[in-house]
Formats: sequence, structure tokens, C-alpha cells
Amino acid sequence: MESVLELLDLYRDQVIIGVIIFSLILFLLFLIQEYRVSSLKKRYKKLLVNSNGDNLEETLFKNIDMLNESKLEMKNINDKLELLNEKVKSSIQRVGIMRYNGFDDIGSDLSFSVALLDENNTGLVISNLYGRNESICYGKPIVNGESEYKLSIEEIQAIDKAKRNSLYMEGKMRRATR
Repeated sequence: MESVLELLDLYRDQVIIGVIIFSLILFLLFLIQEYRVSSLKKRYKKLLVNSNGDNLEETLFKNIDMLNESKLEMKNINDKLELLNEKVKSSIQRVGIMRYNGFDDIGSDLSFSVALLDENNTGLVISNLYGRNESICYGKPIVNGESEYKLSIEEIQAIDKAKRNSLYMEGKMRRATR
């Protein structure tokens, strides 16, 4: 132990200079770290405060509330969509028209039969016979593509055409062929 003290006493000036240099280096590293921490604090504060003055936590909670409201709205929209899809099944989706010459004395195809059917081929067929002196219009109910009333050839053709022509194909609206 005495030899260490003698050695320190002998090199006291060099040890003091070394400790001072070491302390200055540590102080310099401390200043560099302080600058970095200060810079990070500024960036952190900037991150926590948005352009409206709200902090990040408030903004996140608002976004979570908006997301929950959006989920609820989406569920309501999906429920309404299901209801509309059920209603669409019974709406007119298939249309077929046949024009023909109802009487020999008329030179043009002014008579017609129109079939208006839903998804299940249920609906009606409307026929109009045009003559020079009179025009007769009548309708017949159609259930599953059939009628309890006798159908003319043109009415059967209009129903067959309607079965092939769907206004709604794979969820997209389509124009009926004429």
C-alpha cells in the first residue's frame, strides 16, 4: 500500500492532469448526450401535439371512437343491404317482349306480349292485340314460369325471353335486350 502511495506522490501532477482530461472528456460526452436528449424531447413533444393542438393520446382515442362508430354504421348498412336484397328477389328482374302481327289485315307488328318476372320467374304477362277497329289488352299471372291460363305462342315466347334476360346479373344492373 505504501508503494502505491509513493508512486502516486511521485506522479501526482500527471495523475491530476489525467483525471482533469478524463473529466473534460466525460463532461463533453455529457453535453453531447444532453443535446441528443433535448432533440428527442422536442421531436417527442411535436409527435404528441397535432395541428389542432390535441395530443396524440386524445387523437388516438378520437380515432378509436370514430372507428367504432364506423363499424356500427357499416353493420347498419349491411343489415339494410340484406333487407334490400330480399326485396329485390320479388321485384321485376326479367323482362321479355315479343312483337307480332295479331291480325292478318294489319301490315305491321303492332301487337305485343310483355313478360315481367321476378327472380323465381313469377309475375305476369301482358298482351295487347292491335286491330284496325279495336285494341284488346289483357294480363295473365305467371307462377314459377307457368300460368294456369292458356298461353298463346307469343306469350310463351315472351316468358322464355324474360327467363333468359335478367336485369340483375352478378349484382350489377344490366339493360334488358329489346
